[in-house]
Amino acid sequence: MTEAAAALPEIHHRFVQANGLQFHVAECGEGEKFALCLHGFPESGYSWRHQLPLLAERGYRVWAPDLRGYGQTDKPKGVAAYDLEILMQDVVSLIDASGAKQTLLLFHDWGGVIGWHVVVRQLRPLEGAICMNIPHPGAMRANMSFRQLRLFWYCFFFQLPWLPEFLLTAKHGAMVARAFRDTSCHPERWTEEDLAVYREDVCRPGAATAMLDYYRALFRTPGARRQRKQGYPAVDTRTLMLWGERDIALTKQLSYGTEKFVPNLTLHYLPDVSHWTQQDDPETVNRHIEDWLAAGG
Repeated sequence: MTEAAAALPEIHHRFVQANGLQFHVAECGEGEKFALCLHGFPESGYSWRHQLPLLAERGYRVWAPDLRGYGQTDKPKGVAAYDLEILMQDVVSLIDASGAKQTLLLFHDWGGVIGWHVVVRQLRPLEGAICMNIPHPGAMRANMSFRQLRLFWYCFFFQLPWLPEFLLTAKHGAMVARAFRDTSCHPERWTEEDLAVYREDVCRPGAATAMLDYYRALFRTPGARRQRKQGYPAVDTRTLMLWGERDIALTKQLSYGTEKFVPNLTLHYLPDVSHWTQQDDPETVNRHIEDWLAAGG
């Protein structure tokens, strides 16, 4: 271990009770300021490993939970357990469990589907939001195209029974490992140890079905429909959006017009970064986070 690495704040692990479930949480730092990091599919709280020490050094107590169904967190059965409004309540309950008066919310991919709705509905006081490669739901609706619908083929494929689970878990999660390396701009970033974490997680009992049920619930349960009907009024939450331009699933156009919904927006496009934003180029991502935090006082 280098001297610089040895000086980084340590990441600890704990379990937190929230919304009737036991969440596995990676924790770093201490103090009154609180940051909560929400991961995407097919990841876990481990995806924030490069950002936790940075935020801790900036004076935050940081939690990166495995969301419900992922990693070492509980995995309730049934599509209904992954309704969007239940996932939103998970985030609210984690914030309440932290005891924080104000939260810096970071989110990526599916964590952003949930995180944006927490921001828009102003469910808890937020210091700010940091978004990575997931569009605001209002901007997404405004910018949806036939090309983007075609890129969402996997969302429809995931509606099938058992076959997606079989493919995700075959050869001990080999497809998950390939997905990270084959679609990353910097495959050398992904060590065998990193990939082993995700392969192990997807093969935990019930995990693959739970992870896929996020997509199934989006089509089949009422929470997402209720949220769409409510619309997406503008909010004044200070927001940083980082968008890897070489995302094979989400086009850059989905981010256009985000400032209409979050006027206090700082947006940076990252030309040589994939969908796996904070893992693909953590140095660039961390520099933007640090600059944005510093500019906020």
